[in-house]
Amino acid sequence: MVQRTRFDDSTCPVARSVDAIGDWWSLLIVRDAFDGSRRFGEFQRSLGVAKNILTARLRALVAGGIMEVVPASDGSAYGEYVLTAKGRDLFTVIVALRQWGEAHWFEPAEPQSCLLDRRDGRPLRALEVHAADGRRIRPEDTEVRKVE
Repeated sequence: MVQRTRFDDSTCPVARSVDAIGDWWSLLIVRDAFDGSRRFGEFQRSLGVAKNILTARLRALVAGGIMEVVPASDGSAYGEYVLTAKGRDLFTVIVALRQWGEAHWFEPAEPQSCLLDRRDGRPLRALEVHAADGRRIRPEDTEVRKVE
């Protein structure tokens, strides 16, 4: 079996973040958690993922502090998976991926899900990156200062 490259000691925040998430199944689990899924069966039905893969990804998300297992809200013996504060901080990442996908992976009239503001029922404004002084920042306006 091929060993997965680890980045948990990298000086790059992007590499460490990707290492913590693991793979695309994990991001889809987090997406579903934002959409209200809490139980193993809910994630499994939504994603259509094999149970062993889902089990491994949920364990990794719990071990990484992104999700936690809490007693079932209905009082049953089952646990439920909920996002921790660290997991909820992935909201901006999920929205950014969603908006990138909307812009680049759908034909103009192709049906797609839509993320709406609960208060007014309207779609969210596109995310932007801003400098400390409020200016909109583009990739060419930035530089990475590497650790020596």
